[in-house]
Amino acid sequence: MKKILIIEDDPIITNVYRNKLTVEGYQVETAADGETGLKLMHTFQPDAMVLDLMLPKMSGVEVIKQVRGEPEFSKLPIVVFSNIYLNNMIQEAWKAGATKCLSKTSCTPKEFLDMIRQTVGDSGAVPRASSGNTKFRKKPIPSTLTAAADSEFNNDLRKSFVDSLPATLATLRADLKNLTKADREADQLAQIHQLYRRIRALSGNAGIVNLVQIAQMSGAFEALLKELYEKPQNINPSTLRTVVASVDFLGFLFERGVAPDKQELSVSNILVVDDEPISRRAVVYALEKAYLKCVNVEDPKIALNMLTENPFDLVFLDVDMPGMTGFELCTKLRALPLHKKTPVVFVTNLSDFNSRTSSMMAGGNDFIAKPFLFIELTVKAIIHVLRGKLQPAK
Repeated sequence: MKKILIIEDDPIITNVYRNKLTVEGYQVETAADGETGLKLMHTFQPDAMVLDLMLPKMSGVEVIKQVRGEPEFSKLPIVVFSNIYLNNMIQEAWKAGATKCLSKTSCTPKEFLDMIRQTVGDSGAVPRASSGNTKFRKKPIPSTLTAAADSEFNNDLRKSFVDSLPATLATLRADLKNLTKADREADQLAQIHQLYRRIRALSGNAGIVNLVQIAQMSGAFEALLKELYEKPQNINPSTLRTVVASVDFLGFLFERGVAPDKQELSVSNILVVDDEPISRRAVVYALEKAYLKCVNVEDPKIALNMLTENPFDLVFLDVDMPGMTGFELCTKLRALPLHKKTPVVFVTNLSDFNSRTSSMMAGGNDFIAKPFLFIELTVKAIIHVLRGKLQPAK
């Protein structure tokens, strides 16, 4: 019988994958942190290890390094679950010796099981006759019945998850209220970490039940909160505004993003207008992290011509540009039939952020401050693109 060790601190995800593997005949042991997992590895002697990169006490990357440092486990298959927005950590996992990397927010239980079979083969749990040497196998379960059982299992999981969303939203809003009221940096960081842990669980669970839009949004939000917790110098009015907007938008998604017909990630077309090449490239890079298609130009007059002829799902505008400011361009694009309702996000200097967000936005929808975090802009883009796709046309 093949043995699988799962190292994961989310009990719901652990139970789902443990049960799925056990039903298929694998022997499974679990650990909630890296230190416990490493100890268990020596006594359990697994045929494969599955672990999340974001673990308490020690990261998944550190676990991989220790495993690969022991000769008897140097070839052990290690399957990593991670957040697709944590590119640097995923690269570290590959370098440390991960065998496969999977997106926690998009891998379904069936895909997980298929991956285990590809990695270590079938469970090997083949019953034998009670006497003699003759081996026998159970009659294969028809694929139609297997598919029906998987569908029923997934539907039950999804219903439980959806039923829990109102309570989840109430908890997130309470955490957010505590964050906005925190005066000391230590209290602020504690609240950000609390919020991070809850969003991390949300993103993984949404992935399991294949609610892809909630998973996409919460996965990006999780990465932003992790960045703020690890680098508190990046906490400023702009990033806090984005945190507030993210919780509010999750509430919107909990209402409008759970229907079966809402689970396709839409192809989006975004326009980026900025006369500074470095700043423009930074915006493009942040959008590419979310696999969002974009077009970028430096001349606002060229941008206006493009807006006249082409529909866009979202527009990022630098505020201070020669020849035509971002505010002026926004006023002109609002007069175009194609872009009366298109979301517009202004990019401005942090020193001007407070004054500009409290003033008229010339028809814009949002602001983000330079220098911005890549993941902050990614979160902004996901919020506005998904809202546009789910908002009923008026």
